[in-house]
Amino acid sequence: MALIDPPETSGDAGDQRGSPTARRIMLGARLRRLREAADISRSEAGFAIRSSESKISRLELGRVSFKPRDVTDLLTMYGVTDPEKREAFLEMVKRSNEPGWWHRYTDLVADWFQDYLGLEESASRIQTWEQQFVPGLLQTEEYAKAIASHGWSPLASQSVQRQVGVRMRRQAVLGRPNPPKVWAVMDESILHRPIGGRRVLSAQIEHLLDLTKRPNVTVQVVPYQFSGYAAEGSFTTLRFTEPELPDVVYIEHLTGALYLDKRSDTELYGRVFDRLTVDAYTPDQSRQLLMKARAEI
Repeated sequence: MALIDPPETSGDAGDQRGSPTARRIMLGARLRRLREAADISRSEAGFAIRSSESKISRLELGRVSFKPRDVTDLLTMYGVTDPEKREAFLEMVKRSNEPGWWHRYTDLVADWFQDYLGLEESASRIQTWEQQFVPGLLQTEEYAKAIASHGWSPLASQSVQRQVGVRMRRQAVLGRPNPPKVWAVMDESILHRPIGGRRVLSAQIEHLLDLTKRPNVTVQVVPYQFSGYAAEGSFTTLRFTEPELPDVVYIEHLTGALYLDKRSDTELYGRVFDRLTVDAYTPDQSRQLLMKARAEI
């Protein structure tokens, strides 16, 4: 009766780079496909695990952690009886509940941002539009410290230092084997906004120039005359190779963030990003602009 293959112990389910967030989403999607193949409603599945239809919905969307007992009961209900297949699912439950590297920073990292860290770590393509600062993945430590300390880097507290540490740890994705493709589009004003002072900004621009030499990093700059037309605010789109993971648009604000994964929303932001890349200088022209900005500091 089970028509859906279980997660493999190697490949995407066994990929050590996969974050707990991504694993939860993949596991939830596979359980949903099993339920649908068995022609079982969410309310029926919820009753089987002594819960509700809304709980099944949250599980299938990967928004809550999984309990081995619940997954065991669901697999039985869905007709998955093969011991090896059941064990493969339960192994994924275990790995989806493992804490991410950011667990040690939970006193600093808001709950709504922890999901982003997990998704960012699992993304195969990251497209970001920034209007005020250099994107976090491309920041130098001193530039990040100037932002986190609100311009008071020499007096940065231990808390600020640890916040910067989180940002530097995030950047490890750029240097791993098979790193994500990062396409960053920035407003031209960023190159002239003296975050941290002239020395810090100069070093930041130098860092951007170094990053553009990497095959997985593309940087484009939108000139002043086109600034603000295509998008009202900054956003990041995360794309994944796993079919269970939908594209996600992340929009941050002062007290939280929005995660958009409806196809109509992600397609709209995809068109906006395309417009930004057309309005921007080409990657080669952007490199020339970076060199000019560095020389003028």
